[in-house]
Amino acid sequence: MLDPHIDFATHLHAQGYRFTPQRQLILDAVRQTGEHVTPEQVYVAVHQQQPVISRATIYRTLDFLCKQRLIHAMHWAGQMYYEAVGEEPHHHLICRMCGAIDQIDHVLLSDLFQVIEQKHRFTIDMDHVALFGVCQRCARGGKKVKK
Repeated sequence: MLDPHIDFATHLHAQGYRFTPQRQLILDAVRQTGEHVTPEQVYVAVHQQQPVISRATIYRTLDFLCKQRLIHAMHWAGQMYYEAVGEEPHHHLICRMCGAIDQIDHVLLSDLFQVIEQKHRFTIDMDHVALFGVCQRCARGGKKVKK
């Protein structure tokens, strides 16, 4: 998990990359929403400030920022969503019926991660998991999960 107080330019320079103004704008667009944002929403936010930045640049930069672990990506219902990395790892419960997203604490999964690491001699390096299912409200309503 990258400390959010770290200077992102310094972090990228240490990895051998530049922290360009375009990267800053795109990262800021994701971070300012405080929630899951689509590439189109990022494009709209960035385009208001810099109309010359193309969609291709947005997509490439979102992919780059994911690889650098500055943002997380999640694919849901045929759409990519991005979220800024937080101070603490967290995970999501996503309802397949209504699309509600609940955030859950990393503590709930950390013991499971440790068991997997010990049993399989495998180091888990992810700090963002999305679990899909049916929320309590939809389950009470008797709705069936769309497949």
